[in-house]
Amino acid sequence: MPSRPARNPAAAPASAVIGVDSSTQSAKAVVVDVETGRLLAVGRAPHTVTGQGGARESDPEEWWQALCAAVAAALADCGLDPAAVTGIAVAGQQHGLVTLDAEGAPLRPALLWNDTRSAPQAAALTAALGREAWLDRTGSVPVASMTAAKWMWLRENEPDAAAATAAVRLPHDFLTERLSGAAVTDPGDASGTCWYDPVTRDYDPELLALTGMRAELLSTVAATGAARAGGLTERAARALGLPAGIPVAAGTGDNMAAAVGLGLGAEGLLDHPVVSLGTSGTVFAATRNRPHSALLAGFAAADGTRLPLGCTLNCTLAVDKVAELLGLDREDAVPGGESVLLPFLDGERTPDLPGASGLLHGLRHDTTRQQILGAAYEGAVVAVLRALDALPLDAPGAPLRLIGGGARGTMWVETVRRLSGRPVVLPDAAELVALGAAALAAGAATGRDPVALATRWGTGRGRELPAVPRDTATWNRVTSVLDRAAPALLTTHP
Repeated sequence: MPSRPARNPAAAPASAVIGVDSSTQSAKAVVVDVETGRLLAVGRAPHTVTGQGGARESDPEEWWQALCAAVAAALADCGLDPAAVTGIAVAGQQHGLVTLDAEGAPLRPALLWNDTRSAPQAAALTAALGREAWLDRTGSVPVASMTAAKWMWLRENEPDAAAATAAVRLPHDFLTERLSGAAVTDPGDASGTCWYDPVTRDYDPELLALTGMRAELLSTVAATGAARAGGLTERAARALGLPAGIPVAAGTGDNMAAAVGLGLGAEGLLDHPVVSLGTSGTVFAATRNRPHSALLAGFAAADGTRLPLGCTLNCTLAVDKVAELLGLDREDAVPGGESVLLPFLDGERTPDLPGASGLLHGLRHDTTRQQILGAAYEGAVVAVLRALDALPLDAPGAPLRLIGGGARGTMWVETVRRLSGRPVVLPDAAELVALGAAALAAGAATGRDPVALATRWGTGRGRELPAVPRDTATWNRVTSVLDRAAPALLTTHP
């Protein structure tokens, strides 16, 4: 991807789009030249997450305020005439439950994807139909992160709030509706609810009935994330300082947008896996193949292909916590030797152990702090790569595209190389979710395929590192402890 030049009014693009990444921790808005993919500016604003124990909540109004602030910061930074902006799209954190009143205002803070209080409801949903039936119908087995389980938790624990709910939105849907006035989602984000059937590409009436959800409370599912949800409303245009009426794309979930930003999809790369190392660890690939594994969520991609995905709850933040406890810098680590550390500090989703805590095994007199930290890296990476092995891909041995904050850390990169035995590509672009959203916005504005646009922009290009021999001894040691410990030693509370 071309580097960002210094501000130059003469180089101002004829047409630009804005892509927004509304993540767990912050909103990021990028301004992108439609024709070249040149990144003109990035604006940021923080989000607040509250909750203790398994609770994780945020105020959706803060997401909207952060979106407005991030867009304003990006426009101010590049000095672009707002009249040049021809489209906008939002990619958001998946799964969150946003409940609205009849006026469109949030009734309570949103339940986030990493809120594990809904684990009992997820288990009850799984038991109601059986794992195989869920895999057949949605491609996913319910876990605590899924929106349907969160709705069940709300009905059981806050029945008055559930009864007062006039609309249910996913985080990105909520923001798209604020922009366009339209209650629209896309197949990618809808497929993370456990209400969506990827075969019919609509909500499953029986699953809605099972969870006490009415279809009229949910957003309409657009054909793709690049479909035009509507035009920017006068009210939103005033808040953002943009022209009213410009296309607002349906948008998508953050993982689906990252896939678009990497050029993954029908008009780009199929069956090429991605490992994302952030607050959570994820592995996914765009494919035409139907997944059937409890280790994966059977998501749809934003362009209509499939995006099977494995997700762990504990990744970079968990390893950073171990480094803090040991008094070490995050890079002051070496391979773990005989020690195994499973850093499941926030419960875990893959494997499905929402009540898990961390486990340290195999200490010796000669074990060092650096080895213990290295073992935390290994435990986190093995959990992600186990899901990689379940992806239904037709390109065995394809390079791993490594993204997220961890991709900038030497120890993370080398641990992935050592435990995967695959070549690794480190994309140059840093804001792939927001860039994917920008490609969706450009698709809504121009009618072009967003994956083809991102491919032409080159946002997925980067440095390739050759494969190294796979460290099967460490792999076998970690997986052996994990299989023997779960769930007896890992689960500390129901």
